[in-house]
Amino acid sequence: MGILNQNPNSTGKELTNQFNEEIGEFWKASHSQIYPELKKMLADNWIVGTQKENNEKEINYSLTKKGALQLENWIKQPITELAVSHDLFSLKFDQNDPRIAELIDEEKALIKSQLQHLYARKKLLFSDQKNIKKNYGHYLILTRAISRNEGQLEWLNSL
Repeated sequence: MGILNQNPNSTGKELTNQFNEEIGEFWKASHSQIYPELKKMLADNWIVGTQKENNEKEINYSLTKKGALQLENWIKQPITELAVSHDLFSLKFDQNDPRIAELIDEEKALIKSQLQHLYARKKLLFSDQKNIKKNYGHYLILTRAISRNEGQLEWLNSL
């Protein structure tokens, strides 16, 4: 709903692209997850869908007043627990396995690659204060992802 709040009249494909590009820095959702969620939000009257004029199959989605209120209420809810992400590396690392050193090296390579991507995105999207101010929430998400990855790499290098 937050994407639709910022980008009214988005298609399912455009929402999927957001998860593949911008939101993918901190949250993953597949094509097969997005469309069922859109269907649920339509049924709950949180969004409306209208046929795109130039393509009969594409639907433009926008928040309703009820959806905007739902989003506002969700944002106001205090976070009472730390969210624990699915960390497959830690699950493997928890085992007493002689391949731990190999897992650590693989994780370092993965994080270095991710950091290169994140640094490039930051340079592309937030090269000046005007762009930071315009998209401050996204800037915070991106810099948090950078910080998290840098900390993880620092920890791995200390092992």
